[in-house]
Parts: sequence; structure tokens; C-alpha cells
Amino acid sequence: MTLPTEYRVVRGAPDSKPVIGLAKSKAKLEPNDVAMKITHSGLCSTDLHFMDKDIVLGHEGVGVVQDVGSAVTKFKPGDRVGFGFVKDGCGECEACQKGLHFHCKVAPRRFGVGDENQGSFGEFAIWPDTNLHKIPDELSSEEAAPLLCAGITVFQPLQEFDMKQGNRVGIIGIGGLGHLAIQFAAKRGAEVVVFSSSEDKREEAECFGASEFYVTKDLANKKPEKGLDMLIITSTSHPDWPTFLGMLNPRGHVCFFEFTSEDLHMPYLTVAFSELNLHGGLARTPKEIQDTLEFAAKHGVKTAIETFPMTEEGTARALEKLKSGKMRYRGVFEI
Repeated sequence: MTLPTEYRVVRGAPDSKPVIGLAKSKAKLEPNDVAMKITHSGLCSTDLHFMDKDIVLGHEGVGVVQDVGSAVTKFKPGDRVGFGFVKDGCGECEACQKGLHFHCKVAPRRFGVGDENQGSFGEFAIWPDTNLHKIPDELSSEEAAPLLCAGITVFQPLQEFDMKQGNRVGIIGIGGLGHLAIQFAAKRGAEVVVFSSSEDKREEAECFGASEFYVTKDLANKKPEKGLDMLIITSTSHPDWPTFLGMLNPRGHVCFFEFTSEDLHMPYLTVAFSELNLHGGLARTPKEIQDTLEFAAKHGVKTAIETFPMTEEGTARALEKLKSGKMRYRGVFEI
């Protein structure tokens, strides 16, 4: 294949008003490179934090393989593939050997770091086979794209800590992350207890798989009668910790997926005496990402999406809806 010399992309800009322009491709593939035509890209709130950077935005890409480097054996032209936030690492350090490429201390390559022309808001990308993933046939490309960030974020703690039938999982917030967390937890057989700031989303939460629904401001009068084994937080700020930590069973898990710079202040004795486990959440190993895609395909987890064309008008509309918090529930560019 002859690589394109230029391709259309959406880049960040110093005034935080992304522009459609052109990016240049490298001249030839390295042995482990995979060249793909991108067909769909999810929009993630993380993208908003890079809008003032001169990089190609986006990190939830799905496309079709066009060509592969000489050492690539996992992929071939015509395969549907996807990539997320993390591109690669040095491949040799302790973190990389564990598949934790995001934490590479030698040569990390991830969204906004390394190759500034390789985001998913574009028509084309060259990606190493290290962190490229096959899209199962049962998943449409537009539904699969958000799973490459939002999906893996909420699925992996459920898998890692084996939440299943007999467990109760609490989820704070029903947005881009929350609606997927509800589905994944329910499909694993857990009872799903949802907490929302508004009564408006009760019906949707129940359709996604919620067993119980509570309005946060009413918890003083009505709260779950049975304890929780895991609490997944997808809201934009910290919840009322004394209230929510008091709902957890001994040795329960708290998973932080809200994006805030606010310091964490918790009642120490509750955490210590209940032997609670606190978990951050960021990037995952290639195997964990593939596991997420395959679970979603097998169990019918469906991303609720709104689609937009990658035009000037479509891009502006999509990003404004994302910023305003009115996206229901994940935005996807059709490229």
C-alpha cells in the first residue's frame, strides 16, 4: 500500500477551538506498524482537557486495516481494529513487561504524548500492534468505539474483583461511564444499585439493568437496606463520603472514575475498621481491553450513542454537547 502523504484531522488549538486540518503521514511502516483507515471515533470528556494542544484529538478509534509491517502477525488488511488512550511504551521496562504501557518510565506513547498526529479524530492512523485490538463481529464499529476508553474503565474492576451473582454493586451517576457500568455489572449477574442526582433517569437506569434506584438528595430518608460490595463513582465530583462509605460491606471496594482535582477527604476510621479497598482507574493492559470487547460482544452490552459527521459544523456541535453535559450517552464521529 502507498501511505497517504496527508489526511484530514481535527486538531486542538491554543484558543481551545479545534480546527479541521491536515496531518502528515510517515513515509513507510516500521515492522510492528499497522496502517488503518479510521471509520469511527468516540468522544470522551478527556478530549476536552487537550483542546488547547496542537495535537490530533481523540482516543477511541475504530477502523479497517489497510496494510501491516513485516513483523505483524495478529492483523491483516480488512480486519476491523480499535485503539484507545495508550499507544505503546519502551517494551522492556517493568511496567511494559506487565502490559502497563501507560506507566512506562522510559518512552511512554499515549494520547497527547509522543505522536501528535495519531489521534482518532482523523481519517487515517498508523499504530503499533502492541495496543491494537480486534473488534468482534457482534459489535458495530460505532458501538465499539466508546468501549475502548469508557467501557474498559468501568468493566475491568468488575472483572478484577469478580463481581457476580450474589454481589451488590453501587454506581453513582448515569452518564457515559455510568450507563455502561450498569450494563456490565448486571450482565455479570450482580445486583445493581444506582444513585442519581435526579429522578429523571430512573426508567433508563432500570432499562440498562439497575435493580434499585435512589435519588442522592433523598438518601437521608431512603437508602439501600442491604450493603454494597463495590461502589463505582462516575460523577464529576466527590460524593458525601460518610453517607456512601457507610453503605459498603466490610472489605468492600471503592472505584474512583470521576474527574476532579479536588483533594480526597474520607472518614479514616470507617475506611480502616471496615477494611475498605480504594482503587484509582486509568489505563488497562492489552488483554484487559480485548476481554472488555469480547464480553460486550458476547453478552450484548450496548453503548447508547449520538453520531456526528466529522465536519466543521458536526465537530462544533459534538464538542459543545460534550462540554455541556447533554450527550446521551456517548458521542461518536462517523468519518
